[in-house]
Order: sequence, then structure tokens, then C-alpha cells
Amino acid sequence: MTLVLCLLCILLMPFAAAGLGLIQAGLGRSRSAAHALLTTLCALAVTSIVFILVGFAWSGFAGGASHSFELGGVRWDWLGAEPFLAHGVHFDAAGGGTTSLAVGLVLCFQMFAVAIAAIIPIGAGTDRWRLSAFIASSALFAAITWPLFAHWVWGGGWLSRLGTSFSLAAGFVDAGGSAVIHAVGGLTALSLAWILGARKGKYAGDGTATAIPGHNIVMVLVGCILSLVGWLGVNSAGSMLFYGAGAGRVAGIVVNTTLAASAASLAALGMTRLRFGKPDASLIANGWISGLVAGSAGSAFVSPGAAIAIGFVAGVLVVFSVEMFEQRLLVDDPGGAISVHGVGGIWGVLAAGFFVGTAPGMRGAQILAQVVGIAALLGFLLPLTCGLNWLLNRLVPQRVDRDGDWHGMDIRELGAGAYPEFVVHSDEFVPR
Repeated sequence: MTLVLCLLCILLMPFAAAGLGLIQAGLGRSRSAAHALLTTLCALAVTSIVFILVGFAWSGFAGGASHSFELGGVRWDWLGAEPFLAHGVHFDAAGGGTTSLAVGLVLCFQMFAVAIAAIIPIGAGTDRWRLSAFIASSALFAAITWPLFAHWVWGGGWLSRLGTSFSLAAGFVDAGGSAVIHAVGGLTALSLAWILGARKGKYAGDGTATAIPGHNIVMVLVGCILSLVGWLGVNSAGSMLFYGAGAGRVAGIVVNTTLAASAASLAALGMTRLRFGKPDASLIANGWISGLVAGSAGSAFVSPGAAIAIGFVAGVLVVFSVEMFEQRLLVDDPGGAISVHGVGGIWGVLAAGFFVGTAPGMRGAQILAQVVGIAALLGFLLPLTCGLNWLLNRLVPQRVDRDGDWHGMDIRELGAGAYPEFVVHSDEFVPR
């Protein structure tokens, strides 16, 4: 029963990819809309193939083969050691009964999870990230960056063993991927935004940021609803596969996931109303997704009240984070991917430490386990993804050629616009 329900939840995961694609396309310029959605489709195509060829061998699964070493009397499991091309996975009961079926579901889940994570950086690179460079970057992401951290958390790696190795409560907890999917994707988005630089006309000579509105907020809001459907599948399947949640917990996961998104969107609505005089639809949409992101880590193990609190903080954070990156750090992130997925994911991981139920006296240990995971993200994964994409940029330039972002990625890279029957407005709001 649980395995069947898990499979049904996994089948919902592509809705998350579709929702994110619509959001990122809508928050970009109309002259790059087709390009943004095409990169979303390419992310799913490239990561699926590369992950099966190479990535799953490194991410592995709990109880599978792995590379490890002994240090200080502790076994540090750092990388999977499964066969390439998923040769060790049997997709029927004859290959090993229920255990084999569960491994097949882990493979399916991770294949969609890495695709969702690879879609996230598109939001930061919208309007200027070349398709060929994106494909190459996504291949590296699916082969190296994502499988490494996924193994640490979901494949029986050292972060998941913090409880047994160092008595840190339940070890690092991330049931729905606040860290593995979203923080990893958000930090990759940050590295790409640094490498790509800002869009032409985004910043004046004195560093003042110019607002470049998204071209289709209706598309963005539809994407939010689709994303909720996908998130319900991600959080439910992840909780069952990696943390032993039973079928009875799915109803609670649905409630908590919805509450986190709802609280975050209302918090963003209130904050933008207070700060700008009127609600900002794009920031409210980002708040909705940030609530989904932050609520994912502990979705199966927190109370509804805690889910509301987690979402509320995420909604407030995203408003200030978007402003900080855009106006203070001068990082051009059209889709808010860094704030929504990077900052929201890190908050979600930390929040799980505060709200996930633990044994008496172990709250501090659980928080410490979550902090260790955050340190691994910022201290190892961020430099790794920056380094890999910097090297790739030397071989395959990531940014479109001069003035390409001004003319539009659709014409420059695809040869046709997304809206050929409509007059696309000029950039009268952007100083040239």
C-alpha cells in the first residue's frame, strides 16, 4: 500500500517542474519567454539522462554500496558506489522483492528531484543564459554536484548518520528537499548570477537598481498553483522513502505543505502592503513558493501550527532577501531563485531543527545537526558549484553575446519570438 501511494506521489512531481517553469518565464521579459520554458524542458531531459548514466551511481540509496573512510573512530560515508546506468536496480519483485521495488522508487524520485533542482537556477539566469551553456551546466549538476549532497542526506551518507555517529538526535532531517533540492538549486543560482552578471540596463552607473517587471504575472500565479500539486508529491514521497513515514502521514503532509505556502504568501502580502503601499503580486508569488520550500524539510514531522510559523517567517524573509540581493549586493536575479530557494531552503532546514519532534533534552542536538548540514551547503557545496561553473565558463561562455539579452533570447537563440502575433512592448522603463 505504501509503495503504491509513494509511486502515485512521485507521478505528481513533474507539476512542480511545470509550475517553476511558468513562474520563471513569467517573471522574465516577454522576448525571452519561449527560451525560459524551453530551458525548463531541457533541464528535465538532460538531467534525467545524465542522472541515470552517472548521477545515481554517486547518490545511491541507504544500505547500498558506497565509498567511505575511517577518521577519528567514525565512518564517513561520502559517496555512493552503485553501478553506472542504474544496472543494479531491478524494477520488479523478482529482482529482490519489496526492497528492490523500493530502490526503484528511490531512483524515480531522485530522477525528478534533480530535474526540479536544475530548473531553479534558470530563474537567476533568465534573459541572458545561453541554452548550450545551460545544458552543459545542468549535465555537471546532475552528474556531480547534486548526487554528492543527495548521498550525504538521502543515500545513507555522513549527514544522515549524525545521529548515530555523534548522538545528534535524529541526524540531519530533510524529508522533502529544503536542502537537497532547493538550497542546492538556490546556491547554484547564486553562483550563476555571479558569473553571468546583471542584465543590460539593470543597474545605473551609481549602482542604483532599475525595476524590470515580469511580463506575465498571470502565468506566474498559475505556476504557483501547479507547484503546490507537485510539492505535495515531493514531500509525501520523500518522507515515505527516506524517513519511513507511513501512508497515514500523507494527510498531515498535505495539510502542512498547504499551510506553509499559505502563511508565507499572506506574510509577503502584508509586508509588501506595509512597505510599498500596495501588495506586490510577484513578491507574493515568490512568498508562496518560499513557503513551500521552507516547509518541505519537516513537512511530515511538525504540527500544523509549526507549519504556519515556518511559512510566515519564510514569507517575511523573501521580501527582504530579494531587496538585499538586488539593491545591496547588486545580484540580478529576475526570478528570485536565490531568495526563494536558497534563503528559503536554508531557513526550512534550520526550522526543522526547532520544530521537528525529538526525544526529551535533544532539541539542541537536533538544531546542531541541522546547522552542520547548512555549514556543508555553504562551506563546501557553494564553492564547488562556483568552481565547476567558473571552469565551464572558460570553455563554454555562459552569457549570451553582447546586447543579446537586450534583443531577447527568443530571437537571438531560437530565431522566433514567443508571441509572434502580438506587439512586444519596448523597454521604456529601462535606461539604455
